[in-house]
Amino acid sequence: MYSKILFNSKQCFLFSLNFMRNALDIRLLANRYAEKLQLCSPQDPASFSLARAVHAHMIASGFKPRGHFLNRLLEMYCKSSNVVYARQLFEEIPNPDAIARTTLITAYCALGNLELGREIFNGTPLYMRDSVFYNAMITGYAHNGDGHSALELFRAMRRDDFRPDDFTFTSVLSALVLFVGNEQQCGQMHCAVVKTGMGCVSSSVLNALLSVYVKRASELGIPCSAMVSARKLFDEMPKRDELTWTTMITGYVRNDDLNGAREVFEAMVENLGAAWNAMISGYVHCGCFQEALTLCRKMRFLGIQFDDITYTTIISACANVGSFQMGKQMHAYILKNELNPNHSFCLSVSNALITLYCKNNKVDEARKIFYAMPVRNIITWNAILSGYVNAGRMEEAKSFFEEMPVKNLLTLTVMISGLAQNGFGDEGLKLFKQMRLDGFEPCDFAFAGALTACSVLGALENGRQLHAQLVHLGYESSLSVGNAMISMYAKCGVVEAAESVFVTMPSVDLVSWNSMIAALGQHGHGVKAIELFDQMLKEGVFPDRITFLTVLTACSHAGLVEKGRHYFNSMLESYGITPCEDHYARMVDLFCRAGMFSYARIVIDSMPSKPGAPVWEALLAGCRIHGNMDLGIEAAEQLFKLMPQNDGTYVLLSNIYADVGRWNDVAKVRKLMRDQAVRKEPACSWIEVENKVHVFMVDDDVHPEVLSVYRYLEQLGLEMKKLGYIPDTKFVLHDMEYEQKEHALSTHSEKLAVGFGIMKLPPDATVRVFKNIRICGDCHNAFKFMSKVARREIIVRDRKRFHHFKNGDCSCRDYW
Repeated sequence: MYSKILFNSKQCFLFSLNFMRNALDIRLLANRYAEKLQLCSPQDPASFSLARAVHAHMIASGFKPRGHFLNRLLEMYCKSSNVVYARQLFEEIPNPDAIARTTLITAYCALGNLELGREIFNGTPLYMRDSVFYNAMITGYAHNGDGHSALELFRAMRRDDFRPDDFTFTSVLSALVLFVGNEQQCGQMHCAVVKTGMGCVSSSVLNALLSVYVKRASELGIPCSAMVSARKLFDEMPKRDELTWTTMITGYVRNDDLNGAREVFEAMVENLGAAWNAMISGYVHCGCFQEALTLCRKMRFLGIQFDDITYTTIISACANVGSFQMGKQMHAYILKNELNPNHSFCLSVSNALITLYCKNNKVDEARKIFYAMPVRNIITWNAILSGYVNAGRMEEAKSFFEEMPVKNLLTLTVMISGLAQNGFGDEGLKLFKQMRLDGFEPCDFAFAGALTACSVLGALENGRQLHAQLVHLGYESSLSVGNAMISMYAKCGVVEAAESVFVTMPSVDLVSWNSMIAALGQHGHGVKAIELFDQMLKEGVFPDRITFLTVLTACSHAGLVEKGRHYFNSMLESYGITPCEDHYARMVDLFCRAGMFSYARIVIDSMPSKPGAPVWEALLAGCRIHGNMDLGIEAAEQLFKLMPQNDGTYVLLSNIYADVGRWNDVAKVRKLMRDQAVRKEPACSWIEVENKVHVFMVDDDVHPEVLSVYRYLEQLGLEMKKLGYIPDTKFVLHDMEYEQKEHALSTHSEKLAVGFGIMKLPPDATVRVFKNIRICGDCHNAFKFMSKVARREIIVRDRKRFHHFKNGDCSCRDYW
């Protein structure tokens, strides 16, 4: 018996000893696993691989980890965004605790998968929940833009008798900012903060509440009690930090209350950089650029550290106010003082600098900054692209466009508009169609660019299709689209449709008025253009320099000399607008068209500065119309000095000599052109038939149907001569026989285009032809007869204006 007992005692001792050894081994193993997991702190693929290896070793060794080990592994999987592994581990835990559940909810919410996060949340018993658990789900809703769900969960948390902490309130207030419906909700949340005592101890909660009031006030866009409540809260806060001051200043700025912002700013005792930035940004936002620059100088004088926001704001202000020299000084200051800027700093500041240089037409300098940047984003690419587009350097712009790694809607819109405005209308329309095929939904500005391309090409049917699409998409009320449609219809020869668009626009601006006045003037409706200008003034719209350019042009085309003189004199006297060279050129054109060369000379002599090319071009063109050789030679000599490569000068002077038969002088001018390597722009005309643009050159032998056109024009010419048409051979600028001159007149590009249109278009369709240079005098006369013989309305747009031929008459009344 004793021996048995002794044996049992030995056995127990050995068992205890083995157990202690095993316990020591397990503890040692656990410590080693803990050390390995400690190395898995960085969130990178290597950490994830190490965590998986440690987990695998645990399973292989038979080690049964406790809850804190499993939670640590779960956290590692979640932080590595490997939520699939995390979920598998979670499912294997017999009874996951609140920490594991909170970790998985946070991971799901971080990935935007709120449904799975809420599934874990709903599956957690009430007794296991705590404030941290609720905070994870509320924060998930807030960060994913679902403010309503965050607020509802907060209310459920209160109903379940869980006490919110400062993190809860900060999160739910961040959610409330997303959808502030009414001020009552702000007040209710404010009361909840006060009741829990958070308002006395937590600056983060009060700052979040302040943001809610400010957001509510800025959404309304009018003075309201929300801003009053924000100011009351601000004044009562026991402690204010940098975020507090910045939020309050920004709130006043968003409500266009610079005085309120300045009052708060001046009450600030500490020199807080973010608040100074907010005040400077406020001035820039409201267009007070000089005040922003003054505040920047004061900031530097006080020794407050500039950051990337300061630099970006000030450089933007310099770009907007035209203070290029100060912008360059700021650039030099950055190069001198910011020796090791990080990538984020370089990106934002360099983007602002590129915009500054591009706005001042220094695109090559902008390009140097662009290529020196360590990183670039879509904003960078769009800025440099816009710079080259605005400078009219389209070949380089195309190169940048092709190089861009990513393109967005703004990129495509800038490029479409640039192509349209710089003579590449066909490419602009192709790009617009391609962007739609690539899945981009055009905005109103993209449509405006496409409409501008139609204007350049005279592509009326394309323009009408775009108009129909705009109505379908609901963009027809857009101001930019409306203005583009006015120009499109006007430049495609349908001035009535342009008027219809103008009168039906829900709102118009100065650009709208200018576009419509210009349209009427180009189509020879000078009196209507003046009437519209007077209506604009009655409606209280203040004209600008562009308005007067359109009005003076309308007067010039319609021969309204006295009206033009009156409006020119009223510019400075009545509106304080100093005439520039373009206005003087319009006055010279006005007098020269009327044959009043002495008055044109008075205008030139009265100019405050030496006349430039536009003035001499207007004078030379007038001399060509009326055959004033002496004055024409003087104008041409001036233009040879100013623009020796301009082919128009040589052509007009040659035409003046040819009119009086001075063929030797014609030959001298042509020799001078050859010596200067100047090439005459070839005349071409085009017409749209069945959605295809047909181009004709003078003496064309390329168009596939040109022989049929020649035969048709020959038959039409016989009918025209019966009505009295006689070819005016003085417009043949070569010394040849009469029959040869008559043949030369019949091959003019505009005649070919009109003939083709009459042949191909339905009997009741208007023939619309576009020409790149001024219409020939004989063609102008011929089209009057053609309109009568063919019983067609013929509209021709040349470089200067429109001519509407109908029943043997022209809208210009032969004054052109």
